[in-house]
Amino acid sequence: MIIKAHDVALSVDNIKLRPMSDDDFDMLLKWNSDEEVLYYAEGNIVESYSLEDIQDIYGSVSQSAFCFIIEVDEIPIGECWLQKMNLKPILEKYPNLNLHRIDLAIGEKEYWGKGIGTKVVRLLTKLGFESETADMIFYMPYDFNIRSCKTAERVGYKLLDKVVVTDNPKAKFYLHYAISKEDYFSKH
Repeated sequence: MIIKAHDVALSVDNIKLRPMSDDDFDMLLKWNSDEEVLYYAEGNIVESYSLEDIQDIYGSVSQSAFCFIIEVDEIPIGECWLQKMNLKPILEKYPNLNLHRIDLAIGEKEYWGKGIGTKVVRLLTKLGFESETADMIFYMPYDFNIRSCKTAERVGYKLLDKVVVTDNPKAKFYLHYAISKEDYFSKH
């Protein structure tokens, strides 16, 4: 088994987040081989991943994350995760806090722009604060990923930092959106 298993499932309306498993590698490879999907997820840095790359990425992330497949009407359309923060500059800036991060990619492009990402971020945010007792949760798109930036703002995340990007010709900044537990619970 490569992907660390969990038994958490989340849902809202016709959207379900089910646990990711090793059986999902074919789909993950398809989505992570699509240049347009990767453009928004990785910028211009990566054009395609191999199966070995995908197994390494999701196997590693799943050790400190809840990894999910996003389904709409039981059709797999993307992947997401809620992960313990792993970026040293953020951990150093907010010491002694329980920090998490959300990542997601909708791999089936016909589902882009339909509000699914917003609902997924809400579900993962709720999981982070209500089950994982997070102090802060981060969501960090590139500046050119306008849909993801709007998703963060719709869910109540605030832009805390703009990190200059030097290795991606498309991006100027890596945006650090975050929401605190105080902000989350004041609205829920």
